[in-house]
Amino acid sequence: MLPRLRLLVAGLALAALARAAAPTGEPVKLGFFMSVTGRDASFGEAALRGSRLAVDDLNAAGGIFGRPVELIVEDNRSLPGESATAAKKLIARDKVIALIGECASARTLEAAPIAQAAGIPLVTPASTHPKVTAVGDCIFRVCFADPFQGAVLATYAWRNLGLRRAALLIDSTAPYSVGLADVFAKTFTALGGAIVASQKYSGDAKDFRAQLTAIRSTQADTLFLPGYYVAAGLVAQQARELGLRSTLLGGDGFEAPQLIEIGGTALEGTVYSTHYSAESKAPASRRFVTAYQARYGSVPVGLAALSYDSVQVIADAARRAGSTERGALKKALAATRDFPGITGRTTLDEHRDAIKDAAIMMVRGGQCVLVDSIRP
Repeated sequence: MLPRLRLLVAGLALAALARAAAPTGEPVKLGFFMSVTGRDASFGEAALRGSRLAVDDLNAAGGIFGRPVELIVEDNRSLPGESATAAKKLIARDKVIALIGECASARTLEAAPIAQAAGIPLVTPASTHPKVTAVGDCIFRVCFADPFQGAVLATYAWRNLGLRRAALLIDSTAPYSVGLADVFAKTFTALGGAIVASQKYSGDAKDFRAQLTAIRSTQADTLFLPGYYVAAGLVAQQARELGLRSTLLGGDGFEAPQLIEIGGTALEGTVYSTHYSAESKAPASRRFVTAYQARYGSVPVGLAALSYDSVQVIADAARRAGSTERGALKKALAATRDFPGITGRTTLDEHRDAIKDAAIMMVRGGQCVLVDSIRP
C-alpha cells in the first residue's frame, strides 16, 4: 500500500474510533446551582468554569456509561431562598442524578434538606460549615470543614505570625462566618491568645468604619474576618484609612480574583486559608491550570478546582456503583477513598467530609502567593 494511502486509511480508522468512543444517547444530567450573578458572582463564575471543564473532559473520554454528561445550570443570584427553588427545579423538572453547589454554607443549607428528602446526592465544592453534611447521608463535600480551617488559621496566626491579640469582625447573617469565628476564637485562646473585640455586620454591608473604629482602640495585632471577598476588600481599605494596621486574616471566602481589585494595596500582608493553589506542582494540577488558562485566559482559583473535582467525584462514584441510580450513587460516594483530584487526593470520612490539606496564602506585591500547606 502506498504511504499516502496508508496514512489516509489510518486517519479514517482513527476517526471511526473517535466516533465510536463519542458518547451517545440520553444524557446523564448533573444539576449545578450557584451565584452566577449577584453579590457573590465571582464564586459562581469560577465554579461554573471548573464544572464545565470537568464535563468536557468526561465527554471527551466517552461520558458516563457511554452517555454524554450534561450540566444544567440554575443561578440563585446570591439571593436567600433561591437555592431551594433551584434544587427543586433541578430534581423535579430536569431529573438530575446529583446536585453540585453551593459555595456559601447558608445557601447550601437551603438546598440540602430538599436533596436529602428526594434521596438525591448533593456535593458541595466549598461549603465548610459543619451543619452542611449533618443534614443527612445524601450530602457530601470535597473540601475541608470549618473546625479544621478555623483551627489552622488560629494556630498559624499564633505560631507562625507571632500574633497575640485578635479582633473578630463577623457576618452575623452567615453560618459560615459565625461558625468559623467560633472555632478560631476557641483555638486562639487555648493557645494563649486574647480575643480583644468582637464586632458584627450584615452580609451586604459596605461601610465598616464604626466597627473598625471600635476595634482600633483595642490594640489588636490581628483582625480576623471570616467573610467573603467583597467585605474583605472593603474592610482592608477602610481599616487602613482609619490607621488600623492589624494583620488581616481570613478563610477561603477571600479566594476570588476580585479580592485584589476591591482591596488593592490595602490588602498587602493579608493571610488567608484556602483549599488549593494554582502554584501546585502536581501533574494533574498543572494540566488543569494549562487547560483553564487556555480556555478562560486567567489562573484558576480554588473554587474552580474544587468544582472540577466535584463533577469528577460524582462520575467516579457512578462508575464504581455501575449505576446512576440515586441509592447506588449515594453509597458509592460515601465510599470515596483516595480519589486523585486536582485539589489532591480526596477521602470522605464517616461524616462525608473531605480530609484535605489547607493552603495558606499571603498577599504580596498585589499577588496571592502560597506560603505554606497544612495537613490535617
